[in-house]
Amino acid sequence: MTEKFNGPEQGSMYDKVFRENMEDTLPDVIKDVLRLHIVKSEEIADDIQHTKERRPDLLKRVEDDQGKVFILHIEYQRDNEKNMAFRMAEYSIMLQRKYGLPVTQFVIYIGAGKPTMPMRIRNKYLHFWYNLLTFSEIDYQVFLNSDKIEQKMLAILGDLQIEDTEMILQQIVQEIENKGIGELEQGRYLKQLRVLMQLRNLEKTSIKNMALTGKIFVEEKDILYIRGEINGEIRGEHKKALDVAQELKNEGCSSSFIAKITKLSIQEIEAL
Repeated sequence: MTEKFNGPEQGSMYDKVFRENMEDTLPDVIKDVLRLHIVKSEEIADDIQHTKERRPDLLKRVEDDQGKVFILHIEYQRDNEKNMAFRMAEYSIMLQRKYGLPVTQFVIYIGAGKPTMPMRIRNKYLHFWYNLLTFSEIDYQVFLNSDKIEQKMLAILGDLQIEDTEMILQQIVQEIENKGIGELEQGRYLKQLRVLMQLRNLEKTSIKNMALTGKIFVEEKDILYIRGEINGEIRGEHKKALDVAQELKNEGCSSSFIAKITKLSIQEIEAL
């Protein structure tokens, strides 16, 4: 059993994976995904965040092979945010004002399905747009052919076409095992892989190869598995209580009596 990304706590897990691997994956993402030919890149301060609810995922002052200097702003987005265009426009205006440079922006959608968030603002006084890319439409081989494990793991979010998902996972796991790193570092990579699998809605039960499952999910040590089991048991007990409450309510028992028997709240019982 695995957890779903339904709230801020789970969402922060994918944030952590992308932030941890950002510097390692960035050069290949810029070249192979964004199709930009950058020859020079340097960090810039993201202290514009004091006016924002969230800090930018990535900000760089870059120079391309044509000698053009600009600010590169990238956001990784899991959900369809209805105000995404306004959020990106706010960033763009603040960055242009502060650095006096043009700003090129990309939102890379890593969620399920197709992105539906608006890309443009068009009215009498403002015309703005940003670039929107969908990870699941990028050929998985772009990532799998990389020499970096951090980049290879992103293959699981790409366009898998008709390829065998287990074969791709097997190759990634084998690369992790062959890297010659310690058990702790291997565990970190495997945990990141599990998070990316959940983003792609790949359940543990969808892997038929038991040996591969055992390598990716070490159940007795896997906090995602443990928490999923606990949450599953809680949900199961709650459903049983609701079923009992419904039967007692159908028999005409009072809400206070049902609450005493099932330990449910009066509000839950009256909502049945």
